[in-house]
Amino acid sequence: MNTFEFIRPGDSARAIAIAAQTKTAQQGADVRFVAGGTTLLDLMKLNVETPSRLIDINRLPLDKVEAMPDGGLKIGATVRNSDLAHHPVVQRDYPVLSQALLAGASAQLRNMATTGGNLLQRTRCMYFRDIAMPCNKRVHGTGCPAITGSNRMLAVLGTSEQCIATNPSDMCVAMAALEATIHIQGPKGSRAIPIGDFHLLPGNTPNRETVLEPGELITHVTLPPPITGSKQVYLKLRDRASYEFALASAAVVVKVVAGNVTLAHVALGGVGTKPWRSHEAEFALVGNPGNIANFRNAAEAAMRNAKPQSENGFKIELAKRCLAHALQTAINA
Repeated sequence: MNTFEFIRPGDSARAIAIAAQTKTAQQGADVRFVAGGTTLLDLMKLNVETPSRLIDINRLPLDKVEAMPDGGLKIGATVRNSDLAHHPVVQRDYPVLSQALLAGASAQLRNMATTGGNLLQRTRCMYFRDIAMPCNKRVHGTGCPAITGSNRMLAVLGTSEQCIATNPSDMCVAMAALEATIHIQGPKGSRAIPIGDFHLLPGNTPNRETVLEPGELITHVTLPPPITGSKQVYLKLRDRASYEFALASAAVVVKVVAGNVTLAHVALGGVGTKPWRSHEAEFALVGNPGNIANFRNAAEAAMRNAKPQSENGFKIELAKRCLAHALQTAINA
């Protein structure tokens, strides 16, 4: 039986101390923080997650969106996705984030899902979510049947012989393009982690998805000041228009001066084992004319190291077209 504990306002130290008793902050943790619960409770119903203790953190003061002295933005870990998507500062200065959030899930789920929870969202790989099947991410060393099985929705970038599961988040793709920083409080104090370093590639340890250690609590996310004159777009391609995860998506922040690209931040979703920042695409863009030929060149560079499986090779061309169209849409905005 699970035990459920509500944390009093301002008592984050108690929440951290309780969670620090578990052996891991990854798959199979005995203690889990819960806010919206839109992923965790689903996985508990499937017996994929079986924590013995749940720590409700909704009463902690982590639900604010605040301007920072340097012009950036501070987003609390329990800010609901719907509130963040519709926040006037986000819509004005970070539209790619608003667009990504509104492209995810349903309105009902966005009303519950949180910033911190979205950062920790688990894959939708069918083998991970079915405890009757082996899965290296769920039980390390049991195998990855997806590699020779049903893999149409799975990753083509950042894969390994141990795992090809896709990161499903839309929000994280936009935050990667915005160069967000994740702020964590834990038993050893606080630390700030660039979003590109927060999620881990599967490698030989697909059961370890993030850098979190036992007891560590995401408290907030910070975004740098908006880039003056930049254009931002999030484009998501999927099998149907709603309630569906990306086959390929692109978040772009681009600036063009006198016809040439002077700045480019590019991140891809639906194709990577983590939110995929493409420095290859950025390098191909900066210093070159902002036209469709160069956008296509950048897309080719972004997918050059893609490794398709038996059913998802189409994702490579789809992702190229998605990125090129996102860049063209941003320039024309």
